[in-house]
Amino acid sequence: MSEFDGLTAIVTGGASGIGLATAGLLAARGARVACLDLNPKVEQPLTGFLADVTDDRSIRAAVDAAAEALGGIDLVINNAGIGAQGTVEDNDDAEWARVFDVNVQGMVRTTRAALPYLRRSSHAAVVNVSSIAATAGLPQRALYSATKGAVLSLTLAMAADHLREGVRVNCVNPGTADTPWIGRLLAKADDPDAERAALAARQPTGRLVSADEVAAAIAYLASPLAAATTGTSLAVDGGMQGLRLRPRT
Repeated sequence: MSEFDGLTAIVTGGASGIGLATAGLLAARGARVACLDLNPKVEQPLTGFLADVTDDRSIRAAVDAAAEALGGIDLVINNAGIGAQGTVEDNDDAEWARVFDVNVQGMVRTTRAALPYLRRSSHAAVVNVSSIAATAGLPQRALYSATKGAVLSLTLAMAADHLREGVRVNCVNPGTADTPWIGRLLAKADDPDAERAALAARQPTGRLVSADEVAAAIAYLASPLAAATTGTSLAVDGGMQGLRLRPRT
């Protein structure tokens, strides 16, 4: 008997990376899981639904279809997001609007569509995927950091708004995770191996975070075993936010 037996979940961006790892873990622990994605090709026992988090009509249709297929929605994992590089000088207004539309408003649209189902659940939980960029200043990440800082603040506000409706809201703050997006970023570098080594070195553990490690943190926050936890951000960053180790001698 698992803590997720009988529960249902939707995961945005659930067809790859952290989203797929999370969907697979929840399913392995007994949940019925729908992956909402622009490319929703997933294997059983997962179910895929086409969804664009920047389109309110699309996300509402996908959430309703997932709820019908699953028999309701207990858990929402807001994982869909995109990256951005550069200082405040390097991205124009259109790019700022585009990244905020996906990374912040996408979570708003998804949660808004799912709330009627969450309110009927006996164990309703929302987990938002933020980033170490919300709590630490990273170079060349002004736009991305701004969106993830907004996700952190949004999480706290949502937790306050929906606590008395029985809906818990938390977020995870991953460090640099070994995901397809990071793979594409490294591929563009002049020296991909050196860039990967630099990214790993800035985390005290000396390595990138795995998608499975982030998924495990998301599953904890979504679990009924965390019923007393809401309005919390959980760092999964190899100690990057809180530790200040001496250099190796």
